[in-house]
Amino acid sequence: MRRKAVSIPLITLTLAALIALPARLIAEDWPQFLGPQRNGVSAETGLIRNFPPAGPQVLWRKSLGVGMSSVAVAEGLAVTLFQDSTSQYVAAFDTESGTQKWKTAVAPTFENSMGNGPRATPTIVDGMVHVFTGEGILAQLQLVDGKLIRTVNVPRELGGRPAEYGVACSPLVTDGLVIVQAGAPRAATAAWNISSGKLAWTAGSGNAGYSSPLLATLAGVSQLVVFNATGATGLNPQSGETLWSFPFPTEYDCNTATPVQLSQDTLLISAGENHGSVILQVSAGGNSFAVKSVWSSLGTDSQLRAEWQTPVIHDGCLYALDNQGSAGPITNLVCIRISDQKTLWKKNRFGKSNLILADGHLWITTMKGELILAAAAPEEYREIARCTLIETTRQAPVISDGRLFLRDDHELICLDVKQ
Repeated sequence: MRRKAVSIPLITLTLAALIALPARLIAEDWPQFLGPQRNGVSAETGLIRNFPPAGPQVLWRKSLGVGMSSVAVAEGLAVTLFQDSTSQYVAAFDTESGTQKWKTAVAPTFENSMGNGPRATPTIVDGMVHVFTGEGILAQLQLVDGKLIRTVNVPRELGGRPAEYGVACSPLVTDGLVIVQAGAPRAATAAWNISSGKLAWTAGSGNAGYSSPLLATLAGVSQLVVFNATGATGLNPQSGETLWSFPFPTEYDCNTATPVQLSQDTLLISAGENHGSVILQVSAGGNSFAVKSVWSSLGTDSQLRAEWQTPVIHDGCLYALDNQGSAGPITNLVCIRISDQKTLWKKNRFGKSNLILADGHLWITTMKGELILAAAAPEEYREIARCTLIETTRQAPVISDGRLFLRDDHELICLDVKQ
């Protein structure tokens, strides 16, 4: 990840001899699923506060193939996965011009009843791109030129099987390891050494969910939080040792949203299929850990049933999509105060969407292809602007260096969202 501060030029008022103070644009890479901290929150500032009905200025559009992968951005390249009639590809585009720098085939096409093509988002660390294809092939490529370094067929190597609706876990990279949900009988989660390509450790057992792992510091200890088909588990990221586990089985193994850290010792897990949410508290004592539920809202009357959208936090409030029914069509946008779990407002029947937070605003994409800008405000839902730019998508926007990236099954689009 890189972070940079760019000064906007001073405005000199000749007659009044008044010099305005320079505004600051904080810009950063978006090198993995859900951004730098894997929480859907961007640190960027100096972004537009509104846009016309036609939308923000389109800097470039590039044709793509089918796929549900989002975009990772680092070192001036926007990287995503897609497929055509023969292969699944990783492709990199220059963020300034949209020029395709490289395209590398990493697996055959992937077909599934819930949609074809790859699902997981690339992860970019130390000049390497790590991707996980629809059937579970873990691949490592050079960022500069797309050279394929190695691939691992995870289900074949570990004796597991891909998740029923396709592999959606975006790789997590930490301390020289790349970690994914493996979904094998003796390897629910697995890590490989990036330098050697050798299997470093395995942990747990059982089917994979569709969630991506989170690296968090809970109870003062850095740990890997994995939300698989049967529940949440805290692991030592270097050894795979299980620190704690909490059962949270969901119909159809649909634990999909990434856990959200709420405080130094609490995190939220949430699932659709009318399941609901739980806040877990993790505590440490000696060499052991304990976990317990300190709040829950479950079933058909739950305040929050995050289907495949990870909630975001701003100023003590959780902004999230709540899906009613078993994969039903009704999705509400909600604001929940974290301190007492009170729902402050609910925008009923908002529609299936996804969201991130940047510069105090919610940036939302709907499955209709709309981009929505709304205030992240606890008083009420306040929509600022809305436009239609793409076709059906499940992916949230990506913001990096004042540019916003959107994709569907046909195009990758880059928009100018700097003030």
